[in-house]
Amino acid sequence: MNRGLIQIIVTAVLFIAVTGVIIMKATTNKSVVVNTVKEVVKSELDNDKADLTPFPFQELTIPYLRNRLYDGRIEDKVKYFENSGYTSYIASYSSDGLKVNGLLTEPKGDMPAEGWPAIIFIHGYIVPENYRTTVNYNSYVDYLAKNGFVVYKIDLRGHGESEGEAGGGYYSGDYIIDTLNARAALFGADFVDQAKIGLWGHSMAGNIVFRSLVALQDIRAVVIWAGAVYSYEDMQKYRISDNSYQPPPQESERRKKREELRNTHGDFNPTSDFWYQVVPTNYLAGVGGAVQIHHAVDDGVVNIGYSRDLMEILDDTKISHELFEYPSGGHNLTGLSFTTAMQRTVEFFKENL
Repeated sequence: MNRGLIQIIVTAVLFIAVTGVIIMKATTNKSVVVNTVKEVVKSELDNDKADLTPFPFQELTIPYLRNRLYDGRIEDKVKYFENSGYTSYIASYSSDGLKVNGLLTEPKGDMPAEGWPAIIFIHGYIVPENYRTTVNYNSYVDYLAKNGFVVYKIDLRGHGESEGEAGGGYYSGDYIIDTLNARAALFGADFVDQAKIGLWGHSMAGNIVFRSLVALQDIRAVVIWAGAVYSYEDMQKYRISDNSYQPPPQESERRKKREELRNTHGDFNPTSDFWYQVVPTNYLAGVGGAVQIHHAVDDGVVNIGYSRDLMEILDDTKISHELFEYPSGGHNLTGLSFTTAMQRTVEFFKENL
């Protein structure tokens, strides 16, 4: 089947699924709607079974991520910290059968009638063994929570106490699945406004939240700080210079899967049918929402060219987008750049969620 027809089918199926989600908010019998959506999606997909035959590493592709369903609920919520502005909890949810932990922060004060707006916060690359739920990105979460957002900073699988093995950000669908299952978990929380759930990502998570936006299509707002890898051609062009990176052990499942991917489909090639389906910028038709990006010119880890190139691609779409460049601040946008970027981030989420 040609690529155009694949995209038409995927878009049609996703429209039905999104319609089901909208209905779900207005009905008290959510399970009935979910089952109906599953049946409709199955019916649509059964029309072309030949093209749905599983193939190696299908789970990396945008069509796969669009066709699957996401589910989750907040579990094991344990109070961790409290101040005058918010209360934080260690809270988990299930993602493909794995227990994924995270730091869930709820604002204090009078909750809006529909619930608080929420941000799913996705961390960048940190050596999985060194990642700590209550340590990494504290200042970022604090700023957002004090401005009236529920913040769910999830520990991607294989990080901290989350189950599973870290799959990596660019050559796996695992982290996108974790992100969208977290969104489903917040969707079912009575303290969250279901219509106002955005995504925030740093560095590696730029790829994760952007692919999530393209996969789900109805996400209203995404903020990326110093993100990388959108067209995959950009990765060949700019690479990544992260001295903290530690390759997975030779015997690890991640290393084995990466080698299997290379042996099966080769390295990224824009003319490959397989790699075409992996690249999110090939599937921007019909994607809504708004994207805001922050990047320091002096970022020594992720070249600002990643963000500039994405802006040029988005210029040819209907996706609202903006890039803020900072003369200093490095990869983590520290100092004055941090404060300015955070203020702009808060304003953006308030305007677009």
